[in-house]
Amino acid sequence: MAGSSLKKALGHIRVLDLTRVLAGPWCAQNLADLGADVIKVERPGAGDDTRHWGPPYLKDAQGHDTSEAAYYLAANRGKRSITLDIASPEGQDIVRQLARQSDVVLENYKVGQLKKYGLDYESLKREKPDLIYCSITGFGQNGPYAQRAGYDFIIQGMGGFMSITGERDDLPGGGPQKAGVAIADLMTGMYATIGVMAALAHRDRTGEGQYIDMALLDVQVAMLANMNTNYLASGNPPKRWGNAHPNIVPYQTFATSDGHIIVAVGNDGQYRRFVEAGERPELAIDERFATNPMRVRHRDTLVPILAEMVKTRTKQQWIDALEAAGVPCGPINNLDEVFDNPQVQARAMRVDLPHPTGGDVMLVGSPIKMSETPPRYDMPPPMLGQHTQEVLAEMLGQSTEQIAALREKGVI
Repeated sequence: MAGSSLKKALGHIRVLDLTRVLAGPWCAQNLADLGADVIKVERPGAGDDTRHWGPPYLKDAQGHDTSEAAYYLAANRGKRSITLDIASPEGQDIVRQLARQSDVVLENYKVGQLKKYGLDYESLKREKPDLIYCSITGFGQNGPYAQRAGYDFIIQGMGGFMSITGERDDLPGGGPQKAGVAIADLMTGMYATIGVMAALAHRDRTGEGQYIDMALLDVQVAMLANMNTNYLASGNPPKRWGNAHPNIVPYQTFATSDGHIIVAVGNDGQYRRFVEAGERPELAIDERFATNPMRVRHRDTLVPILAEMVKTRTKQQWIDALEAAGVPCGPINNLDEVFDNPQVQARAMRVDLPHPTGGDVMLVGSPIKMSETPPRYDMPPPMLGQHTQEVLAEMLGQSTEQIAALREKGVI
């Protein structure tokens, strides 16, 4: 490709990534997609914990499992991997040298752990005053929980998410439910990306670096959005409603004969067209169901009737009928159906990259669509330590003999 497609929005930025698992690597992958040179520092012999969180694993050209877990592949595209024992004096010195040539340092160690190695913000700031340093922890750098380890599942519970997620307590299967993906980790990675970008903009204007303190609990609380303000305005904690809506009926999922659909009726006209499409027009004139306030009041009577109506047809039959009638609806797709969806394909949300194992790695593309500096997919997730020699030679000017000596000592 030529022209604007070759531009990199963050091509002038280098990121030293000391993070592992998900929140930090997700932030670093965002920056890598936007063109930053991201150097991922991993433990010699072991690497990022998620490299071993399988099966499933990436398959090589012959269809055999490799050592690369799919979990790891999801969050580490576009980076260069070096192995480094940062507990050793030599490893610490290498981190300091790399930090001097970096714009951003990302880390997700326990509070105070990197200070023991002289790799905390204040120490590295003396090496590079305009450095942007982002720490990601479960609970932040201060407060009574600062020393606790933070796990996404626990944060989803503590931060209120599970109090509003799950089926109603009075229905079968009712009770708190976590999300199907690690949303606190992922959203912390996204907020961290925003923080880093804002700090880069400030540095470019003023020459001043800064420290960014990101906490999973803070993010989980923040992302409850209108549920927070509903509570703050009323003093009443919101309840779980499962796939239903507290104020609109029907606005929920329904089982079809071969799957599930979502019906999101927003007004009485849409409701009338919904039941007419289901050949139950009498449900639109029944005074118990004719208006939304009455449907909310009589939801426990109406919803079972609608559920029986919807079960009579397939998912696609309902989607076709309701779209034609102007009733908001959508399928609940499994991932086979997601990646087979023509809209998902048109948006280029799957990216296949050649991998050093000899096969291809199939990944999910960035949702950021930019006209002049689109995301780049230049490198697959790296093998453990794949770029150690390259980075030490290129950035620190180390000779083959010096690198071999470090490897002999177990520093790299």
